[in-house]
Amino acid sequence: MKIQLTGVVVDDQDKALKFYTDVLGFVKKQDFPVGQFRWITVISPEGHDDVELVLEPNANPASKTFQKSIYEQGIPYTSFAVDDIHKEYERLTALGVEFKVAPTETGAVITAIFDDTCGNLIQIHQV
Repeated sequence: MKIQLTGVVVDDQDKALKFYTDVLGFVKKQDFPVGQFRWITVISPEGHDDVELVLEPNANPASKTFQKSIYEQGIPYTSFAVDDIHKEYERLTALGVEFKVAPTETGAVITAIFDDTCGNLIQIHQV
């Protein structure tokens, strides 16, 4: 068993695709219509190309409630690994990314949390 697809719900698929590719640096892998929405996935140029992140439209009322609730509590929706969190923090900040939590040591891990502009808080971490 392996992870092949994981997702993040987004309030606007076009805005999310732009943010996740142009700002975070992921690469679009799939983008095709599925009913009124699209199946959009991105991959990391630093990872395996068979591990995809789905930019899932947030059209379900239960999902909207969940997303809003964890955002308001300051809980990240997901976390991405980085090699140098301070360098990545500076790069993203220069691109206008709004960090809610600057790089913070928590034992053997350093974490930071930013707003993805699509309704989520996303954590980056360095072990």
